[in-house]
Amino acid sequence: MDMTVAGLLAAYRTQGLTPEAVIAHVLARCNEYRAHNIWITQLTRAQLEPYLQKLHEHSPDSLPLYGIPFAIKDNIDLAGIPTTAACEAFTYTPQHSAFVVQQLIDAGAIPIGKTNLDQFATGLVGTRSPYGACHNAINPEYVSGGSSSGSAVANALGLVSFALGTDTAGSGRVPASFNNIVGVKPSRGIVSTTGVVPACRTLDCVSLFALTTDDANLVLEHMAVYDAGDPYARPNPFSNSYRHYGMPSGAFRFGVPATEQLAFFGDDSARQQFLDSVSKLEALGGIRTEIDFAPFMSAAKLLYDGPWLAERYVATEEIITRQPDAMLPVTRTIIDNAKDKSAVDAFKAEYSLRAYQRQAEQILDAVDFIVTPTAGTIFTIAQVEADPIALNTQLGYYTNFMNLLDCAAIAIPAAYLANGLPWGITFFSRALQDRKLLSYANRWQQAMQLPLGATALPLPASKQSSPGFAQAIPVVVCGAHLDGLPLNWQLRERGAVLAEKTTTAAHYRMYALAGGPPYRPGLIRDSKGGNAIEVEVWHVPADQFGSFVAAIPPPLGIGKLELADGRWLPGFICEGHAIADAKDISALGGWRRYLAEA
Repeated sequence: MDMTVAGLLAAYRTQGLTPEAVIAHVLARCNEYRAHNIWITQLTRAQLEPYLQKLHEHSPDSLPLYGIPFAIKDNIDLAGIPTTAACEAFTYTPQHSAFVVQQLIDAGAIPIGKTNLDQFATGLVGTRSPYGACHNAINPEYVSGGSSSGSAVANALGLVSFALGTDTAGSGRVPASFNNIVGVKPSRGIVSTTGVVPACRTLDCVSLFALTTDDANLVLEHMAVYDAGDPYARPNPFSNSYRHYGMPSGAFRFGVPATEQLAFFGDDSARQQFLDSVSKLEALGGIRTEIDFAPFMSAAKLLYDGPWLAERYVATEEIITRQPDAMLPVTRTIIDNAKDKSAVDAFKAEYSLRAYQRQAEQILDAVDFIVTPTAGTIFTIAQVEADPIALNTQLGYYTNFMNLLDCAAIAIPAAYLANGLPWGITFFSRALQDRKLLSYANRWQQAMQLPLGATALPLPASKQSSPGFAQAIPVVVCGAHLDGLPLNWQLRERGAVLAEKTTTAAHYRMYALAGGPPYRPGLIRDSKGGNAIEVEVWHVPADQFGSFVAAIPPPLGIGKLELADGRWLPGFICEGHAIADAKDISALGGWRRYLAEA
């Protein structure tokens, strides 16, 4: 069965498929993978019945996630089902679902169960659980990645269409890489953490696993709902909404860490695959820029070597102080190190982090995104059990800094290693660039055409045909806003940049309007007797466009202008009544020539 979100919705609409049939299929397949230790609590058919009954009043046209099965990491609440965080002594049964879970259920999705994880979400391996090590979806001898292990494996095996994880240090990206699926680590705060067991509360994100970027885009729309009850929530702006996802074309700039800053921990196959991935990005139109990865690596060290570890202590304080033996030894060892952290340590680390963040922002502003391996290598379960802390640390080399530096990130399948295991890369950028990253990940996934997860299903064609995201809006200027003229500051002080100098199509008349200073022209379209007029195209940051337009006085405004090459772009136009007593200066071909002769 095609378990993509898009595939199920299409089958519901056109093939007579029912949610009951999908659930029967899912439960049967879950039984085939008991040895993978995917679930801590799997819902029974009877427990799923209320969710199915609700759907009888609806259809795929009334509920956007109608009948879509999903998994929930067991540190995220589902009403009436125990939350364990992989620690039996910690277990409680919530009366209400986590805010994000309820949004998905309200949209028609069906929760299949609560998935296995590294205890208290502390780990990147998927082996630190009293419910058993979660096995890789492709080769059970290898780690699944963690801490969102069960969620990733359930999605990769096609047991669910998407799955929820959490991601504080890489837990929503490393498992995506190891199981050949898409992992979305959203910008901090756009997905509510109400009803989520905290790891580091100031840094935690609810993450998303999906088989395709199209699916991820749709599901993220119903996850990223503002929760006024979450003190760490922030609204997701329109510019980062569902409608701004697409299929980019043309050139783009991407950053790559300097060669000496890359680490593959002896895995030559992973090293080669990363070099190949960079070459493939260039073949797609990417312009490579080598970046200094040092600020990112320095920030990463603060997560476990610095005072942020104390947040994990706060989250587990009752257990670690009253029932320390209830924790796995490796988990207790890591969190117990927080006892020596002081407020002085915290402030010193905060000062360092701010410096790293400023450096990182300058690097990120120069590119559309940075690409790294998601993880430098992969290990067998036996290898991790023999050296649990050191190998786990290696897997966080490219992930630990993301939330500290307030970045958004998308992990995307890239290739298979020499050992047959999947391997992925990560695109990341500044916060609230999630849809832009997803769009480039869509372009990459469609170009690579890798199968879906651990299934044999081919990648379906993306439903997107054009780019949706826009960081800047082109504005055509013809008068006082031209470079160096009196009102140009209104563009530059908003961060606008000059993109090109060109002319309009030969269908315009320019008039010198009354009033001033500053003196201004008016541009009127005349398809029968017009001229080509010299103009400049400026790129205005999207979040500054509204204030720029609001400051334009009548009789001028922003409309669509036709350029010499046939493009229609936003630009300055004039109301017709204003030219009654104005001087026609069209023959001069532009405002600068008029000023020179005036």
